[in-house]
Amino acid sequence: MSDHSRTSEEVKAFLLSSIGNNAQQTVHFYDSWAETYEKDSEKIHYNAPNLTVDFLDANFPGSREDVQVLDVACGSGLVAKLMVEKGFKHFVGVDGCKKMLELAAKTNLYQDLSLALLGTQPLPAETGVFDVVILVGGLGEGFIPVSIVRDLCHAAKPGGLVCMTRGNHSKGEEMEYKDELERELQLMEQEGLWSQVGTKHTDRYMGDVHSSTNGDQNNLQEEQFISGSIYLYKKSIHPQADIIQ
Repeated sequence: MSDHSRTSEEVKAFLLSSIGNNAQQTVHFYDSWAETYEKDSEKIHYNAPNLTVDFLDANFPGSREDVQVLDVACGSGLVAKLMVEKGFKHFVGVDGCKKMLELAAKTNLYQDLSLALLGTQPLPAETGVFDVVILVGGLGEGFIPVSIVRDLCHAAKPGGLVCMTRGNHSKGEEMEYKDELERELQLMEQEGLWSQVGTKHTDRYMGDVHSSTNGDQNNLQEEQFISGSIYLYKKSIHPQADIIQ
């Protein structure tokens, strides 16, 4: 059976057997997954992009016509495609996977695309110029370190929005990551860098790859999901100096 026609159970098995434990392994994994990423994401009910864009849209004031969006961990361009449906038009993308960026380029939605392995390389984005900075799914052990959150804030213009999403995976390392992330978000708020607009919790972030649907992709009653969290912050109008340490 070709990759293009594999079942949800085969996608889950592929994810469990292939994904790495560090950033370099993760990049290699996504390079191998790029061509079937969007189709496979549908099969495992990866709802995070839709949920995040809907939450951002519901909390975004004013016109989208001239809004500048920084799409971090942009992958194949899935989030940008959804944001275009809401009226957003101007995108800059960053990802650590070359093959994903090649797919993103084919959407013709991005004014610029940059290759960067965040955590080992700085975020390749101008400081203080983006109305929206969005990161869906990249916050996790072996992906993007918590320290990058400050870079996202620096990239946003004063009064701009930073929207981030992560799945609440059950591994011990992931729980530690979640605790570290939320401490950092709170600390940045205490430092006056931004204020919280809202947090949304969802029980259907994505299908649980450890669960089985007995081969029935359409039986959502039997499908098990992992939960997730969407964080939305507004950068302070007069933040502390925008210097990335």
